[in-house]
Amino acid sequence: MRSTQLLLSGGLRVSAARTPGKTALICGAQRRTFAELRERVDRVAARLVALGFAKGDRAIVLAPNCIDYPELICGVSDAGGIVATLSPRSTAGEVAAAANDCRARVVFVHPANAGAIDRAQLRTIEHVIVLGEDYEAWLQAADPAESPAVIGSAVPLLETDPFTLVYTSGTTGQPKGIIISHRSRVLTFHAMAMEYGCYGPQDLQLGIAPMAHGAGFAFAMCSVYFGGTVEILPKFDAGLVVQKLATEPFTGVFMVPTHYSSIFALEPAVLARHRGGARALRTIMSNAAALPQALKEKIVDYWGADLLHETYGSTEAGIVTNLRPRFQLEKPRCVGPPFALNEIRLLDEAGRDVGDGEVGELHSRSPYLFNGYFDRPAETAAAMRDGWVSAGDLARRDTDGHYYIVDRRKDMVVSGGINIYPREIEEVLQTHPAVREAAVIGVPDEHWGERLRAYIVLERERSAGAADLEAYCRERLAGYKVPKEFRDIAELPRNVGGKILKKELRALP
Repeated sequence: MRSTQLLLSGGLRVSAARTPGKTALICGAQRRTFAELRERVDRVAARLVALGFAKGDRAIVLAPNCIDYPELICGVSDAGGIVATLSPRSTAGEVAAAANDCRARVVFVHPANAGAIDRAQLRTIEHVIVLGEDYEAWLQAADPAESPAVIGSAVPLLETDPFTLVYTSGTTGQPKGIIISHRSRVLTFHAMAMEYGCYGPQDLQLGIAPMAHGAGFAFAMCSVYFGGTVEILPKFDAGLVVQKLATEPFTGVFMVPTHYSSIFALEPAVLARHRGGARALRTIMSNAAALPQALKEKIVDYWGADLLHETYGSTEAGIVTNLRPRFQLEKPRCVGPPFALNEIRLLDEAGRDVGDGEVGELHSRSPYLFNGYFDRPAETAAAMRDGWVSAGDLARRDTDGHYYIVDRRKDMVVSGGINIYPREIEEVLQTHPAVREAAVIGVPDEHWGERLRAYIVLERERSAGAADLEAYCRERLAGYKVPKEFRDIAELPRNVGGKILKKELRALP
């Protein structure tokens, strides 16, 4: 039964059989071959089963990027369990809320995050396993031959079964557990390998984004699935990333827009030193948040015109569209045509399809869709419309079948009865030479209903006053789209995936 199923650890096991001595993972001075990784996965699974872990039970991983991350995900999965990956920035209250929501039995925690484990708040946790010496001793007590993946299981693991539980970032409300199946993730890997061209056995990937985030895990683990090698960075260092891409044989890298913004905030001399030095790089990928057009142009100028892919998607829908390199400058603010096996509809508020050039809410249908929200049937039903899923984004389609994200439905501002899309204003502000990042929100206004307020992060050693920014906007936007207020801010609040938390901006006085 197992050999016919699309399971997360399936590619790893095939690669371990084919190239057991090849390096699968690198993290600092640590390295793991495919054979070593497979054995450790088997040990995790066997040890969990010995603790009474059963199919469908939940475990939590609370850790920054580390070399143990892939084996924990695959090991819990092979034991028949579902793993919830939590942001390493989670507080004790946030950890408890997720653990209690999914009724987790086991938590794996990095020493750096041990302070966020409050046993008094954790109602169902039976075992807390701290990575490092305790974890290694725990592993060595296992017999890898006792893994269900080796000896089989009385309750076989199916590709439609959940493998992970991703808690939403909370950009719009109470976080929910999103259930992702093995089939969804594995088919996504196959489509990624086809689309991006940097996930073969010969490829070397640089893993930067947090693996606690769905995209960060997928873009790194895809390499291992197909027998390639991934180097995992424990934390993001803009200067180190630029240096590595220029001097080491990485063929692919995935980053979120915040990473690119930090890179181009480096000292000009640092950037100049490594310009044009990406000797092996074939693919640069961006996802998880909108990539401003001004930032796209910097990426293309710095690394070349034939590398950048911007992918649009959501945890619920998986990858939905991808804009390939040739269109990055040809189609500004575009996120591309549908990703492989995806169908897309744009619907108005009455649920009717809109035409080319018109704005509608984007719904998608594909094999990558989530299984639903954990223990939330009503919210699952509300998120789907006859098998179609929406992440709440408004978009339009051109006559070539390419899509453009206009804004999030909940971020749209209604001022004086007119719909205003903040993303358009943010794109304009980010072309100002003094502006590094911008976020625009609506705030209550007695006369207009809502007025626009812009939060601005300035470039290093640059300045721009409100009058200058207002004049800049008036030259490029209709008057009703020009913010009434401009406020400087040191940095924009973001979640682990790089999305701007506008609810936190709205809470500012």
